[in-house]
Amino acid sequence: MSPEGWRAYRLLRPLLFLLPPEAAHRLAMAALRAGGPLLPLLSPWLTDPDPRHARVVMGLRFPNPVGLAAGFDKAAEAPDAWPRLGFGFMELGTFTALAQPGNPRPRVFRYPAQKALINSMGFNNPGAREAARRLGRLRESGRWPACPVGINLGKSKVTPLEGAVDDYLLSLEALLPHADYLTVNVSSPNTPGLRGLQEARPLKKLLKAVVRGAGRVPVLLKLAPDLEEKPLKQAAAVALECGCRGLIATNTTLARPGLPPGSHPPGGLSGLPLRGASNRALKVLARFTRGRAALVASGGVFTARDMKEKMDLGADLVQVYTGFIYEGPGMVRRLLRNQP
Repeated sequence: MSPEGWRAYRLLRPLLFLLPPEAAHRLAMAALRAGGPLLPLLSPWLTDPDPRHARVVMGLRFPNPVGLAAGFDKAAEAPDAWPRLGFGFMELGTFTALAQPGNPRPRVFRYPAQKALINSMGFNNPGAREAARRLGRLRESGRWPACPVGINLGKSKVTPLEGAVDDYLLSLEALLPHADYLTVNVSSPNTPGLRGLQEARPLKKLLKAVVRGAGRVPVLLKLAPDLEEKPLKQAAAVALECGCRGLIATNTTLARPGLPPGSHPPGGLSGLPLRGASNRALKVLARFTRGRAALVASGGVFTARDMKEKMDLGADLVQVYTGFIYEGPGMVRRLLRNQP
């Protein structure tokens, strides 16, 4: 994005932030859907197509290493828009076998001074079958994205933990034809009991079934930043044993580093205060896996220096979510062009 475009977003952002966070998000997604035909005209100011950014990870070619994290396009509303905004890949969802509205509102809270969000969304999504229909229509239209599309899978809230494997497999079956890679999400703090699936025995059962069902499609495991070093390594070891091709470090945190004193709403914290915990997890995983799995870094990426720090710690790819909300269109271009 040109300096003028960046200044324009800086002026617009306070107006967007006058809206409740979910209302602002719905407005942004509506604008992407409505403005789809115009995005190619804006692409020269939003993208950096330098072929030197391209890389091959897990056998997939990524035009650049910056991806959209799961949770932003959780209903598969605008997959064709993200490459036009410069992203080298996207992760859609989280999708569950059953459609669900998520947790009661309000469930997203901004902390602008800290460049942070707390969300307790609870996997609100249209369900795996409806998401698959949307993606099928997009593919038939000829507007399928020219970059890898990841699909993030979670557990339906009403499904008990003992039924988790079948629940994930129902989503996998519906969405596999549209996935360049799959992510198993057992680390969101907003579905009761879900993080219990990070323990070795249930995790092994789940990952074996998903990897088997995915066939040649790479499977990644997304981990929580709140795990201590030993259980983090144990989860990574299970993932490697089961044939996972990558790990994502990390999901949101239940801790509240860097926030003002006092009580805060429940949910997962993301944004700049998450950077330290996600980097700690990334460092542990890089040393433990020693190149045996691709590492995707997520948590606290706002600047080119943040991105370089992740890469220096061992990340093959990075994902952004909260940073994109605060930094706006053109963020990917700035990340790529301003690498130290």
